Amino acid sequence: MLRKGITESFGAVIHALNTTQLTDGVINRSKRMMLDTLGVGLLGTRTAVFNKALKYSQSFISEDRSSVWGKSAIALPAPYAAFVNGVAVHSMDFDDTWHPATHPSGAVLPALLALAETLPSQPSGLDLLLAYNVGIEVQGRLLRFSREAYNIPERFHPPSVVGVMGSAAASAKLLGLSPSQCSHALALAASSAGAPLANAATQTKPLHIGNAARRGLEAALLAKIGLVGNPAILDIDSGFGVYYKDYSPSAMADAASGDFKWILEDQDVAIKRIPAHLGMHWVVDAALAVRGKVENTVGNFDLSQIRHITLRVPPSKYVNCPLPTTEHQARHSFQFNACSALLDNKVTVASFSEAQMNRPVLKALLDKVKMETPKDNHPSFDKMYCEVEIETEHGQSYAARCDTFYGHWRKPLSHKDLVEKFSVNASSVLCTDGVEGVIDVVGNIERVRECSVLGSYLRMIKQPTSAVIHHESLVIIQHLSKPVQQV
Repeated sequence: MLRKGITESFGAVIHALNTTQLTDGVINRSKRMMLDTLGVGLLGTRTAVFNKALKYSQSFISEDRSSVWGKSAIALPAPYAAFVNGVAVHSMDFDDTWHPATHPSGAVLPALLALAETLPSQPSGLDLLLAYNVGIEVQGRLLRFSREAYNIPERFHPPSVVGVMGSAAASAKLLGLSPSQCSHALALAASSAGAPLANAATQTKPLHIGNAARRGLEAALLAKIGLVGNPAILDIDSGFGVYYKDYSPSAMADAASGDFKWILEDQDVAIKRIPAHLGMHWVVDAALAVRGKVENTVGNFDLSQIRHITLRVPPSKYVNCPLPTTEHQARHSFQFNACSALLDNKVTVASFSEAQMNRPVLKALLDKVKMETPKDNHPSFDKMYCEVEIETEHGQSYAARCDTFYGHWRKPLSHKDLVEKFSVNASSVLCTDGVEGVIDVVGNIERVRECSVLGSYLRMIKQPTSAVIHHESLVIIQHLSKPVQQV
């Protein structure tokens, strides 16, 4: 028997995986990821970059119309609903992060929910869960074909490369494509992959996630109608290998064999507590610890007594922004996040507002910061650390170091804190019934008869007419296989 090529093996596994292979660990972790993604996506519908993407996308029409999260009266063609919802997810850099580095959910979930609404036979929640995990798995496999990918990226934004492949794989699974069509969907998606890292810390970066969701979905739809690409796209350096200097691919184990194991089973993702680049979470926790040490020693924390602030961080040019002038630069600035934590004893969504950023006292603190990159501080989300040291006018020195922040895959958020994050984010857009409905449906997604129920809750925006909300709730309940339980 001839050995399958790498791309062929991916196509075969995408096609063959079934819901019985979803383990409890994978189901529980992926439900947490889905809930968090929906929350940050709903919050992101209030951002300027989302509204610009929405305005552009509303110029496209189609008979098939998919929901825009948090917009009860707006629907778009499925690829553009995937696009704008993907932009919303990453609009504040608040979405989950995996290792090797990528944001896995934002490219996959918006594509699947948009696609599901257009299918003549509504997928179940379990179908959605399986397709979602296929999309996550493909991203994880591709990232592990390069040792370079294990470090903080230097040349391109990873979700723009592996995210579009994950979206294509997930969409192909939900569409029920053949093994060959699944392989061609990956080949087509590869020609829409890649975005330069130079657009990090700008409004363009959230478009990377939106484009990955949209173009992966489009690749699967094109493969369904017979468009083909290179059947060895994952096998060769001139294929997917162009994105990595040390590309070394390997075939996927047969889905039916005992050798197949989900990557998500072994490694959790990081769920962010603040809307900023993942590296900022280390420096914020260290800064809060330093502030606590000073308060425990001298009582009142007098910022004017700080002479110098030293940050010891891993080398990374695109998260080194000494004096940010925009919210997107601030989300990628070790300096800004450390100083905000020292000043306010917290970092929140409001910390990146224009009013907060322009405070004279914050700018005075930023002027006192110097950054060091010790040789033992590796540019890897799995190995890095951040240390914050402050020196006072009286010559006193206080320092704290963070090796693993709360929310990292080694130190995951509790279920209570995850649900609280979702509730705070989602309640800025949805009514109470909508917020609670999404929590219930995601928490019981494997028992939901039609996954379109999720889209119904995502449209339940805050409004004064309770009768409308009540009517929609009754319609939603009819789609459930049984009453869902409070998570």
